[in-house]
Amino acid sequence: MAKTKAKKVTPLMQQYNGIKAKYPDAMLLFRVGDFYETFGEDAIKASEVLGIVLTKRGNGSESETALAGFPHHSLNTYLPKLVKSGLRVAICDQLEDPKMTKKIVKRGVTELVTPGVSLNDEVLQSKTNNFLAAIHFGKKRLGVSFLDVSTGEFLVAHGDEAYIDKLLQNFSPSEILVQKQNKQRFLEAFTNDFHTFYLEDWVFQKDYGYETLINHFKVQNLKGFGVEEITDGIIAAGAVMYYLSETQLNKIEHIQSVGRIAEDLYVWMDRFTVKNLELYGGNSVNSVCLLDIIDKTISPMGGRLLKRWLALPLKDLKPIQQRQEQVQFLIDNESFFDTVTYQLKQISDLERLISKVATGKVSPREVVLLKNSLKAIHPIKSAAESTKNATVKMIGSLLKDCNDLIEKINTTLFEDAPVNINKGNAIADGVSEELDELRNIANSGKEYLDNMLARETERTGIPSLKIAFNNVFGYYIEVRNTHKDKVPEDWIRKQTLVNAERYITEELKEYEAKILGAEDKIQSLEADLFIELIQYIVKDVQDVQSNAQLIAQLDCLLSFANLAKENDYVRPVVDNSTILEIKNGRHPVIEKQLPIGEEYVANDVVLNRENQQIIMITGPNMSGKSAILRQTALIVLLAQMGSYVPATEAKIGIVDKIFTRVGASDNISMGESTFMVEMNETASILNNISERSLVLLDEIGRGTSTYDGISIAWAITEYLHEHPSKAKTLFATHYHELNEMTTTFERIKNFNVSVKELEDSIIFLRKLVAGGSNHSFGIHVAKLAGMPNVVIRKANKILKQLEESHANKNVEDTLKDVQNNDMQMSFFQLDDPLLEDLREEILATDIDTLTPIEALMKLNEIKRMLVKK
Repeated sequence: MAKTKAKKVTPLMQQYNGIKAKYPDAMLLFRVGDFYETFGEDAIKASEVLGIVLTKRGNGSESETALAGFPHHSLNTYLPKLVKSGLRVAICDQLEDPKMTKKIVKRGVTELVTPGVSLNDEVLQSKTNNFLAAIHFGKKRLGVSFLDVSTGEFLVAHGDEAYIDKLLQNFSPSEILVQKQNKQRFLEAFTNDFHTFYLEDWVFQKDYGYETLINHFKVQNLKGFGVEEITDGIIAAGAVMYYLSETQLNKIEHIQSVGRIAEDLYVWMDRFTVKNLELYGGNSVNSVCLLDIIDKTISPMGGRLLKRWLALPLKDLKPIQQRQEQVQFLIDNESFFDTVTYQLKQISDLERLISKVATGKVSPREVVLLKNSLKAIHPIKSAAESTKNATVKMIGSLLKDCNDLIEKINTTLFEDAPVNINKGNAIADGVSEELDELRNIANSGKEYLDNMLARETERTGIPSLKIAFNNVFGYYIEVRNTHKDKVPEDWIRKQTLVNAERYITEELKEYEAKILGAEDKIQSLEADLFIELIQYIVKDVQDVQSNAQLIAQLDCLLSFANLAKENDYVRPVVDNSTILEIKNGRHPVIEKQLPIGEEYVANDVVLNRENQQIIMITGPNMSGKSAILRQTALIVLLAQMGSYVPATEAKIGIVDKIFTRVGASDNISMGESTFMVEMNETASILNNISERSLVLLDEIGRGTSTYDGISIAWAITEYLHEHPSKAKTLFATHYHELNEMTTTFERIKNFNVSVKELEDSIIFLRKLVAGGSNHSFGIHVAKLAGMPNVVIRKANKILKQLEESHANKNVEDTLKDVQNNDMQMSFFQLDDPLLEDLREEILATDIDTLTPIEALMKLNEIKRMLVKK
């Protein structure tokens, strides 16, 4: 049997294949000369994601393979696109100068960039953290860790699946690490919207995680960080640290601590609530979320912290009141307000700048930005320290002046330092005597050449001599052909042109070596001095991070003050009671979306555990029931973040959990119907309520038959009323039968969203008033939605017949009569007199717009009417 001929592989592709084998899960950008090339499947993917040309290497040969590439200087343009699409990218560079070797150039991966591990400004969003997460499935609960490499923030937590799910939604990690053996379990427990990477099982071990963390932080144990007992979280944190080493990220001194997300300190909101309240993103394209409205922060650090405050509203009264005092101070003290506003605009992203310093990926220009940002903090520190407000004064005292660091950068770098240290002119004059001398040699070149030119012109008598430089010969003297007979014998001819000759001299060659040598030395020396500066700055990482966090806090508080001033928000009274009283409350998002000149209709809401625990809200669809539910929750959230709220008065007893069941949200992908999802979510609410919970229910039971729906809604409401926690509840419903509950249950009160009824239409007044509504106005809403007139007329007929028979029969019997007796359920039913009905049907038909099929259906309908008659 003949042997299969081995496929011929070039030395370059052998090298590529060897490196690619080490990074099978990453796209390999392989540096070849001035290009980064991709091959095979990588090339096909790259061409799709980047929109670059897909060609072939070794076209027609045995080693033919797909090829796509781009110029090496375009890396910062193309790399972000690859990473944002969820790809892991291994950057393989040339490790030696091709001119210095006759063999194939040494190459190796210098960086592995993944969605969760990136310091590239084009990948990162300034006001959003870029978290890398890891999840460990423990025996009793799950552990999770979140690390933002770009800022150094490192957090761990543990809890059940619902809690971890909520954290994933709030922190929205760019990449999640999971143990290989738990791949299926992860996919079943959480949505498939995340970029995931599966690590070997051995990485998820307690001893490995613990040792990794104490070695990194150089401590004996983790008690000082408050995470010693969070075993599952520590295992997840160890996996994150392992992944950093795998991605070639070894300089991580900016990761200075690890903190715990303490579940008991923050308001509980499940992922349904976060989604339903549209905190970070709307449920439709181009919709506006709460964060869009309340984010008035100036700095990137402030923007990221505000997102965290929104994800984790406080339950502890003291810090809430501290934030309120600081917001009040900013509103009342215009001078301090203006100082902080102006100075914040001068501060760059301190957290990410100092992280770049620590990882060695910072540019000279960014170091100058770091210095200027630290200088801009001085006026804020001074102004804060001179105030009489204790909490603001404390912020001022905690801010570090960093004078030594500022001075060091100031004396080391030019103010207009370049983006790349290799471009030169970054290190300031006076830093190094050697550098100054070399610069003097390089800069005095023109004067030296001018003197040489004058001297040689006089010596030879040639008036048109010219000294120039090119990459082939270096420096040369050019003589026009008319004077070539005057050229001295010691000149060496190098090139003949049509009209001239080019020569070199010993003096010119010596000068060239001196100049070019000086330029090489300058570049090397500047790079060394810059590395020394970076090492000096690294020792101040903690101080800079501390300043960044304090500035972020001030920025968030200033954002709250701005929000209150611009939108007429008030300071709520937050206390430890269980009362919720909102006077003239408004929806913070909807009120900003109204047409110019239209005012939002404000509403009062009062809930307590004594006499008005449950408010049953009835009213037509589109009348504003859901808006009232949502605005109540959002006002509570804003208050417990420390913000002012959209109302004229508000008293809010601390809420520990907010539950919502708003609108139908199909989960078909998980094989669950709308009704099943509704019941799952509602069951979760009923099983977790407490005396401080706020429960918002909207149209519970509508996913099933009328009787089932009413029965379930009634039973849920009764359960909430009779439960010992007496959780405060707003229940919007279209089941008017539930209004009857107020006669039996003392803490249930009926309210309705009022409408004004005209002859054949309604006006939504959007005002919440006491008393139940006994009319749904559903047909009016259908008309407003553009439903065909024939459907509207039919619906009105059936409604009238149902209402007439309701006094003597129940709904079910009436509907049976409608189906079985002369009230036929055809849209085009026959009533007496026959001719009148036929006339009405025919005149209501627009023949010009009927399709052939619709015309046949219409004829069939009329025929059926006549037969039945």
